[in-house]
Amino acid sequence: MSANPLQIALDLACEAGALLLERLEHPREIAEKGRRADIVTDADRASEALIVARLRSEYPNASILGEEGGAYRGTSGDRWIVDPLDGTTNFAHGYPAFSVSIAYERDGELVAGVVFAPVYRECFAAERGAGARLGERRIAVSTIDRAADALLCTGFKPSDYERNAAQFRAASGRAQGVRRDGSAALDLAYVACGRFDGFWEFDLAPWDVAAGTLLVREAGGRVSQVDGSPARLDSPSILATNARIHEEVSAVLVEG
Repeated sequence: MSANPLQIALDLACEAGALLLERLEHPREIAEKGRRADIVTDADRASEALIVARLRSEYPNASILGEEGGAYRGTSGDRWIVDPLDGTTNFAHGYPAFSVSIAYERDGELVAGVVFAPVYRECFAAERGAGARLGERRIAVSTIDRAADALLCTGFKPSDYERNAAQFRAASGRAQGVRRDGSAALDLAYVACGRFDGFWEFDLAPWDVAAGTLLVREAGGRVSQVDGSPARLDSPSILATNARIHEEVSAVLVEG
């Protein structure tokens, strides 16, 4: 019988995080993946290979969706969604805001999710119906109740600035502050623990948001598309907040 999926995700995130820390201290092989500033390193690939090998062993019938090509079509309703290094540009420059993100889905429902930030030694975990935690501590979203007092976060690649320019400008004019830290999985984890009051971004992939979405929901927050419509893992946008400011922030972003 396979081990508990949350425990597997925790173990693998820690192992992959240790690999990333080791690679961080050595010269890195860096390549673009097809457009400017969309890069991949040898560490991304090594981390994904480590994670996928263990998942294939523990869950041989499960599907796997990995950012760097580690995709397998399984024969069951189980699916693992893996970002072996979220925040690759940060990693390539030695900036510590990067993470490992691993989520487990059963029959289309997110069941477990882990986001691990190796440099900070912070491991965020959530299990459906059981809440979210940072290490052993239960976490919850913030209690900020208006955008004017909120610290928001977003993300975009330089080549995609115009896609988010109006929203970035509008949020900057309304919120107490707006950050752009470069790891969507970590940004979502920070919404879950109350460090950010809201996060939005366009054109993310399932591996960017799967674990973080479960974290936010289990911590009491709300996740939708930017316009407030229901979010899927493959939606063209995501808005995650502490729920209290969700409609206000959505309106600000939609109005641009």
